[in-house]
Amino acid sequence: MNTYELTNMIIDDDFDSEEYVTVEFTHDHLNYSITFKKADLEIINSWEFKDGVSLPANLSDSLVEAIREEVKKRI
Repeated sequence: MNTYELTNMIIDDDFDSEEYVTVEFTHDHLNYSITFKKADLEIINSWEFKDGVSLPANLSDSLVEAIREEVKKRI
């Protein structure tokens, strides 16, 4: 069972050089966003949204891997 819920996924494929996938999700009642390079799903950035502020997210490797695998299935 997932400990997170994907709420939105945006595939940006209109860039000249790179394509990106941004995934928004909830985990432990907080909202997060991770942006991956579409080609190899390398993390570009990750954010936690709390009280109207975005902060760099500190996510576990296992959570990131689970989200990465779900993104692979969806694209």
